[in-house]
Amino acid sequence: MHHTTDRTTDHALEGWDIGHADKQRWAPWGSHGDAKAKVLAVGDGYHVVLVRADAGYEGEAHVHAHTEFAYVLDGEVRTQGTTMRAGDAYAASIGSEHTDFGTETGATFISIFKL
Repeated sequence: MHHTTDRTTDHALEGWDIGHADKQRWAPWGSHGDAKAKVLAVGDGYHVVLVRADAGYEGEAHVHAHTEFAYVLDGEVRTQGTTMRAGDAYAASIGSEHTDFGTETGATFISIFKL
């Protein structure tokens, strides 16, 4: 006999926020209006965000109060004078200054940060 089970009942989901990109809405990202983002999941103050930045996007300078991570999915991103392409990632430590971030080609990336 074949049984169909709801897999969500097999595992506890307390403390989990599992996001599905296709169910989230795009929202403006940054103050320049040339990027948009979907918050995919949040836990312990950290946000996992999918970002699509148009060609010419420039991020704003800031100091990291918490560790920040990014992973490039598509296009090219420049951070701190270094060009990153699909498959590249960075981790920025607490207290580090982020003075250079942008894309000349347009890019899609995942950003993980704590507010």
